[in-house]
Amino acid sequence: MTTRRVLALSALAMALAAGCSATVPATAPIEPAETASPTTNSPTSTSTSTTSTTVAAATSTTTSTTTSTTSTTTTTTTSTTTTTTVPPLDVYDPDCVVQVAPGQGLFEIVDQFDDDTVDAETVRAENGLDTDVLEPGQLLDVCVDNGVNDIDGSARLERNAVLVSREVRAQQVKLNELFAGFGIRELLVDGVSGPVTRQRLCAFRLAVGLPVSTADMAAGTPEEQQLMATETLPIPFTSAILAERWVLIDQTCQIMFVGVGTERLEFVFPTSTGVAEFPTRRQDRSRVFKYDSASDNAGWHDSLTYPAAEDNPLNGNMYRPLYFDGGQAIHGANNVPRSPASKGCARLRVDDMNALIAWLGLDDVTGVTYDTSRINLTVNVQGTYA
Repeated sequence: MTTRRVLALSALAMALAAGCSATVPATAPIEPAETASPTTNSPTSTSTSTTSTTVAAATSTTTSTTTSTTSTTTTTTTSTTTTTTVPPLDVYDPDCVVQVAPGQGLFEIVDQFDDDTVDAETVRAENGLDTDVLEPGQLLDVCVDNGVNDIDGSARLERNAVLVSREVRAQQVKLNELFAGFGIRELLVDGVSGPVTRQRLCAFRLAVGLPVSTADMAAGTPEEQQLMATETLPIPFTSAILAERWVLIDQTCQIMFVGVGTERLEFVFPTSTGVAEFPTRRQDRSRVFKYDSASDNAGWHDSLTYPAAEDNPLNGNMYRPLYFDGGQAIHGANNVPRSPASKGCARLRVDDMNALIAWLGLDDVTGVTYDTSRINLTVNVQGTYA
């Protein structure tokens, strides 16, 4: 055998051995080699990348994500509320009227109001009630002292009597404080603004320089505020106080002030001046020129006949008179009303006249004296009784 043949056989044997070591799937067709595109990677690189991508995609695809959906059921409960509308009362002012409920008492009703003027007494007075017992369905006017019947709308011509009484009592207490120590009697604190209280109100107005009148003093007014704020009764500012010792008679108030110059107020006395037919003449610091002690008749001098068979006020008698203008005098009397009643003189109560004579230092005079320097008193008369 030649050497060439031997080499050929060896090559063939090696080829066969190499082919036996490669496993080729029986079903895999042998395809001709493809010509690579110039822009693609080598077949090995492409195959590796593709395989890796495919595995990743497969892994991603085979991952199962389970989404749990929670379903919430909401139950709505509708509550039905029944509202009862109470029709307004058929009255003039429903805000001021209360209709009594069964079993409801007066004190229970008034306790609902935060108002000092609304209480059992004032509501009784406002509605003309004589008792605290109420009937179901009864209507009560609870807007006290507003001048209107809030049930039917009619005007109330009179103020609430209970409220007025409280206001007057407060004024009477204050007046007693201011006039204490001046010889005038205390007012009865009864809540009634009668002639005595009005006379004292008039005297206060005169003393502090307010317009002088005997009118009632309405609560809450500037003059009542001034009354409540005054701590000491001042001396009336008139020409009377230019004298050393003086008397000021005011016919509007029927009141007499007595003092020393501008320094001191000594007395405040109620007086009664001359009636219209015999008026007390006006004076401006007229000197008292005569004092009649009438000591031989217990101080009583009858202006017409002296001595009188019976000395008493009805005979026109004068007790220890101090004359300031002709026959007109300041004198004591047993009857001193709060209105003009004399024949030109100014009356004082007997005790008040005694106090005045003692203050003047004339107690020891036993007969008539014209010594003006010893009497040392001037008189002013002003005002008009209305």
